[in-house]
Amino acid sequence: MGDDPSVRLDLSNPVFQHGLLQLQKAEQLAVLGTLRKLSDMTWNQVYRDGGLKLGSDRNANGSSRSTSLQSKSWAWIQGVGLSYREEHWMRILSLHTDHDSAYQ
Repeated sequence: MGDDPSVRLDLSNPVFQHGLLQLQKAEQLAVLGTLRKLSDMTWNQVYRDGGLKLGSDRNANGSSRSTSLQSKSWAWIQGVGLSYREEHWMRILSLHTDHDSAYQ
């Protein structure tokens, strides 16, 4: 493994799965397209990508506690996904079509 590991996606969280299944087909395709894009990226590419808005909530020691992920392709549904990074994994926790509900 190099210094820039590939992103591995964990989509097994039932809250995320429920949110994905509640979307209309076109919205699901937008989310899946973003997830496909992420799966082909390294972590450095994710952090630098202008089409993804990756924000994070950090612990006192600087490590990421949770991450919000927005994609330009999700903008028309106001989508935001909550996730966190654990080593090479991006563990997707939930998907919110109402941006404000993601932070409650």
